[in-house]
Amino acid sequence: MSIQNLLNPITSTPTYIKMSQQFDFTNHSHRRYNPLTNRFVLCSPHRAKRPWQGAKEEIKKTQLPDYDPKCYLCPGNIRATGDVNPKYESTYIFPNDYPAVKLDQPDYNDEEGETNPLKRKLFKTEGVKGKCFVICFSPKHNLTIPIMSLPEIENVVNTWQNLYVELLQDSITKKAPYKYLQIFENKGFAMGCSNPHPHGQAWCLDIIPTEVQDEITNMNQYHKENNSHLLGDYAKLELEEKQRIVLENDSFIVVVPYWALWPFETLLVSKQHLKSIHEFNSKQKQDLASILKRLTTKYDNLFNTSFPYSMGIHQAPFSSDYSEEYECSWFHIHFYPPLLRSATVKKFCVGFEMLGEAQRDLTSEQAASRLQDLDSDVHYTSLIE
Repeated sequence: MSIQNLLNPITSTPTYIKMSQQFDFTNHSHRRYNPLTNRFVLCSPHRAKRPWQGAKEEIKKTQLPDYDPKCYLCPGNIRATGDVNPKYESTYIFPNDYPAVKLDQPDYNDEEGETNPLKRKLFKTEGVKGKCFVICFSPKHNLTIPIMSLPEIENVVNTWQNLYVELLQDSITKKAPYKYLQIFENKGFAMGCSNPHPHGQAWCLDIIPTEVQDEITNMNQYHKENNSHLLGDYAKLELEEKQRIVLENDSFIVVVPYWALWPFETLLVSKQHLKSIHEFNSKQKQDLASILKRLTTKYDNLFNTSFPYSMGIHQAPFSSDYSEEYECSWFHIHFYPPLLRSATVKKFCVGFEMLGEAQRDLTSEQAASRLQDLDSDVHYTSLIE
């Protein structure tokens, strides 16, 4: 076929174009809009059929002990800085020894002494202050969330809430210039986790991070246009359609979002309008612990491996009066797991994803179906003799 025929299908229709063919979401490329980010995701489900001869992750099957004397996070051990961990018996939180941001630094004035107008326009810089924390989920070196007990996971949830409330109070009383608390977990070596001891992090900043600000802006704009909440409407729609719901309880739903980028990405959304974990009652904290355990059990059961992911809580920024803009915040948690076809093959965001727009190789409905079929109560390791 000539190049001219490829470039000008109107005057010379190629034989591979079947004009009478009906559109099939499971086989034809299309874009899906993400209202939280105001960006599109290209979906190419037919590409999932292509053979894979690329990189494969190494599966580390090493049986971890309850306690590792060389681990910087285990109870009673000396950390890299020389500080000694207490012999903690539950969830333990401490200031990060190597924080990404810190409070004890001078303020930065972007335009002070700068006379070049182009530099003021194009070379913009902001100083960032804050504090970072490490949250050890359990004293046991080998306990990840799916194999922790519900009371143990509730301790983690309580720690998140207590930290949020404490730092919120600090921001209200002007003791610290905090605006936002980003709680997250990087699980597994595939996600860059440097220590296998199950733990998460929390970064408290005097700015609102870009991803969070984009969501707040779009949720606020949606509320102005529709007089309703974006994630509230989205949760109602998912509950009506039931195609992409992976898990549900009284307080939360977990879905593979319609606009998902990562192969088995999920979004955990509160059913009620809860702006932050600060507003959670005991029942909601128990429900969060339960659904986190069930979701991560499904993840592990998908490929019979300790499933890697990056997880992050998005919620309201700190405010003493919850300003009108922040009133549109809605508590939710993103799970971004990289694995695509098996425990050894992960998705890479390169090429078109970096230069064009986000792209995935299977539909959200296909991924949801895989997750729906998995057991959420029995972890695969308990079935291995």
